[in-house]
Amino acid sequence: MAWGLWRVPETELRAIGNPEDLDTLEVGCGAARWSIALAAKGARAVGLDLSPTQLGHARRLVRKSGAHVRLVRGDAERLPFDATTFDLVFCDWGAMTFCDPHRTVPEAARVLRLGGRLVFATSSPIRMVAQNRSNDRMEHTLRYDYFGLHEVTYRGGEVNFTLPYGDWIALFSANGFAVESLTETQPKPRAGSRYLRKHENEWGRRWPLEIIWQVRKGE
Repeated sequence: MAWGLWRVPETELRAIGNPEDLDTLEVGCGAARWSIALAAKGARAVGLDLSPTQLGHARRLVRKSGAHVRLVRGDAERLPFDATTFDLVFCDWGAMTFCDPHRTVPEAARVLRLGGRLVFATSSPIRMVAQNRSNDRMEHTLRYDYFGLHEVTYRGGEVNFTLPYGDWIALFSANGFAVESLTETQPKPRAGSRYLRKHENEWGRRWPLEIIWQVRKGE
């Protein structure tokens, strides 16, 4: 198990820790590889995605793995689960990037038990103010306003969401979360990400492309 663009090992980051006997929800699970890995370690894993295509891929991988993972079609902005159902809600570049955090964070808080955790990797707001949205290239100057960041639409119509750091913290606090950790990832020397082009890998050595939040619902 590894996190984010630079594939930071979970054994190093320890964002989830021991998942044994935890009820876990992966929001925007895609192929559900994380949920499969957690189920193999003793979690009661649930993967949620809005895409039937992604869920079909996930079902094939679940069958192949032999792991017990419940797959659910649903929207992370309106989770189809009762309150206080899970111990962990998480994603590695999933629904927390592609859905509105003003809806996903309250929903995560609702379905988490007291002491439960929300953990996710997503885009750095610094990336969003330096990324040319017309050609999807990282630049060395700030192109867009930092204050007021929220919904970002690219030329091809793709929509991402991010917030300034202070707005993230205010949103977490308003929903009963305390911040445990914020990681701004950076590639190791001579390392790169297969998800990025060469210039993006080089940019990411100097400035943060992604962040990983770990927050806990108050006791």
